[in-house]
Amino acid sequence: MKKVAIIGAGISGLFIANLFKKNKKYQITIFERNNSINLKDGYGIQLSVNSIKLLNKIQFDKLENNEKFNPDKINFYSIKNSNKICELNISDFNIENCKYTTLKRSSLINFLKKNLEKEIKFDHTISKIEHQDQIVKITFENNEIYEFDYLIISDGVFSKCKNLLSKNQTEPKFNDTLAIRGIIPSSLNMADKKNISLFLGSNFHYVIYPVSPNGDLNFIALMKFKLSEDEQKDYSLFNDDIFIKNILEKVPHINKKFFDNIENLKVFPVFVSHDFFKVKKNNIHLIGDAFFAFPPSFAQGASQSIEGAYELFKNIENNTESNFFRKRVNKTKMVNNRSKFNQFAFHLSNPLTTLLRNIFLKKLVKNKKFLEGYLGKIYKN
Repeated sequence: MKKVAIIGAGISGLFIANLFKKNKKYQITIFERNNSINLKDGYGIQLSVNSIKLLNKIQFDKLENNEKFNPDKINFYSIKNSNKICELNISDFNIENCKYTTLKRSSLINFLKKNLEKEIKFDHTISKIEHQDQIVKITFENNEIYEFDYLIISDGVFSKCKNLLSKNQTEPKFNDTLAIRGIIPSSLNMADKKNISLFLGSNFHYVIYPVSPNGDLNFIALMKFKLSEDEQKDYSLFNDDIFIKNILEKVPHINKKFFDNIENLKVFPVFVSHDFFKVKKNNIHLIGDAFFAFPPSFAQGASQSIEGAYELFKNIENNTESNFFRKRVNKTKMVNNRSKFNQFAFHLSNPLTTLLRNIFLKKLVKNKKFLEGYLGKIYKN
């Protein structure tokens, strides 16, 4: 029996753990640095059909319908005048039992961890990784030492494991963007509760979408914003009410009282990867944001974490681990380029270029060949 260590109990780590658990050839242990898995926040995520197809392999289709939602369209609006620009039928990419899905991140995490309680070790922060004769030796800060046949690193964008292996050469970069997140309760009639609403503005855009049939809505905004190096490192700043108020006052073309209706409002800087790091050993792999973190403007973060985890599992199962990195890089580059382009297009500020963008959008959302190339290549794994 092969022993597998998974570092990080996020979406990618928990999903690949579920896959390994179904195969009796593997014994898994998940190491999480926190003392529990946070299920308190209700922030939403979007899952396109590429990830739903894979999640269904571990019975995601059995998840209660009141915990997830299937929007049909993305409606595009102008923030400046609230006029609708066009709509995109994302349901066109749905296949039987695999539909574009929105839900609370906590609902997905709760689903992924329900059969893994015994495999998770909390309060474990890694301090050293050694490789000897195809065995990975892991030392933790509490002085516990374990040996494994495989090490899978899924500890997020600020991966400590990745830094240990690369000797701190792979730090993510702040991309001059702040994210603003929150929940709009169902009692407020603020947006379409059946579809995704995407509002485009000058150096700013936001998205509102349902996370369950009961009408709760997720709010996520991205705003271009410069931070000094000291501000980027000072996470207490993003819990400071005065600092947050200052940021919200700079949001363009939105009535500031809008934010008074948003619950659990949080602001945080967006960090992205600037390059890929290849581990030289074929039994040590990175997945999820530890592999590569891209801007969230294409709503593919969770889906790509799931897709990458599945690809790695199948490669290990088939003894073709050396193929994983190259194929995953190719898909990740495609998603990253689209994410960066989306943010650029969504944030146009010049009136002429904005007008031209809107004209092109109206044409492109009806162009099946374009949509198949731009979205289909991502949604179909």
